[in-house]
Amino acid sequence: MEQLIEIANTRILQCADEGTPLRAAGDANDFLGDAWAHTADMLAIPVARLGPDFLDLSTRVAGEVFQKFVNYRMKCAIVGDISVALEGSKALRDFVRETNKGNALWFVRDFDELRIKLAGAA
Repeated sequence: MEQLIEIANTRILQCADEGTPLRAAGDANDFLGDAWAHTADMLAIPVARLGPDFLDLSTRVAGEVFQKFVNYRMKCAIVGDISVALEGSKALRDFVRETNKGNALWFVRDFDELRIKLAGAA
């Protein structure tokens, strides 16, 4: 079940573990619509909601989805363990490292890490 939470003055739509997977840029519309309906500033999408090819950067799915979020000024945190995918891809490790330096898109292990990042960004 989706839940609106607030951390460091940021309204976050915490997406449920189950639901439509994020498999293509078109799927981002559903996530954006839900965020706007809840007047959220950020989406927190669990790793369980990512499509099977999402973290394979050669498919371009992640890039297209994240570009859509950036275009619509919706911050996004992917929440969960992606260590297996990171071990298998230098490109993904580089991508995660670079996005985590910014303030629009983050990969975090859990909500404790998200709280720390949001507190530092405030």
